[in-house]
Amino acid sequence: RVVVVGSANTDLVCLLDRLPAPGETVLGGTFFEAPGGKGANQAVAAARLGAQVTFVARLGGDSYGDRALAGYQADGIDTRYIVRDPERPSGVALILVDSAGENSIAVASGANAALSPADIEAAEPAFAEANVVLMQLEIPLDTVAAAARLAKRQGRLVILNPAPSRELPEALLRDVDILTPNQTEAAQLFGALGEDDEAIAERLRTCPVPTVVLTRGRQGVLAVRPDWVQAIPAPEVSAVDTTAAGDAFNGALAACLSDGYGLCLAAERACAAGALAATRAGAQPSLPTLAELEAFLAR
Repeated sequence: RVVVVGSANTDLVCLLDRLPAPGETVLGGTFFEAPGGKGANQAVAAARLGAQVTFVARLGGDSYGDRALAGYQADGIDTRYIVRDPERPSGVALILVDSAGENSIAVASGANAALSPADIEAAEPAFAEANVVLMQLEIPLDTVAAAARLAKRQGRLVILNPAPSRELPEALLRDVDILTPNQTEAAQLFGALGEDDEAIAERLRTCPVPTVVLTRGRQGVLAVRPDWVQAIPAPEVSAVDTTAAGDAFNGALAACLSDGYGLCLAAERACAAGALAATRAGAQPSLPTLAELEAFLAR
């Protein structure tokens, strides 16, 4: 069982040959709309890989919220603790993706910004039944801290994906078991990382979180604990859209750890899920099912 606390957005995506420079207009793009938001993406990723997922979030009382909620329920996610906010719109992300799969994203948070510690306390029954609690940083920081405290009080494994990056209080980090930054986020949190794996590991060991899993795109991940470091490669794929690759990784990591996999094997499977997601356009539409992941690993 996995509880995901986080954001829910609708992604408005434009596919372009290249990303525009500041002040520039690039014509000829293809537009589509898809469900997204880091919290929702990770919840869907875990659910499609077989986890029993409860999602704690806020949606507006609008058509975007209606469609998002229906989508989560179609993926088998427990939506009892999703609050419909009568005053704020659902979150929206504006996403530009170039022909190499790189992206640029702007987010209007809407109801996500009102997800509160009170909403976390209301979801305590779900935390009590969970194996893993997974969070990100597209919601208020005090809400993330409240979720981490509750999960720790319940004795659950706490995973924090520190995205988008911001300064994090040490009290929050001490309630986290696994931190999953990408290279940019890690550099912002810990300073220059160095060049080789051992130098990076020494920098990451300054974090009070006992396990740091650094995601490095095509290079895979580097798992760091106080007494060891392990590099885990990623499968080689032709990327189409990397928008939700990190979310696929985090959702898969939570699903695998909740299912009893050890950290390295869970991270290996999560790397494969992230790579597979990068071969497809869109956020949630790109997230693989368990059958698709197993077939991909078999190849």
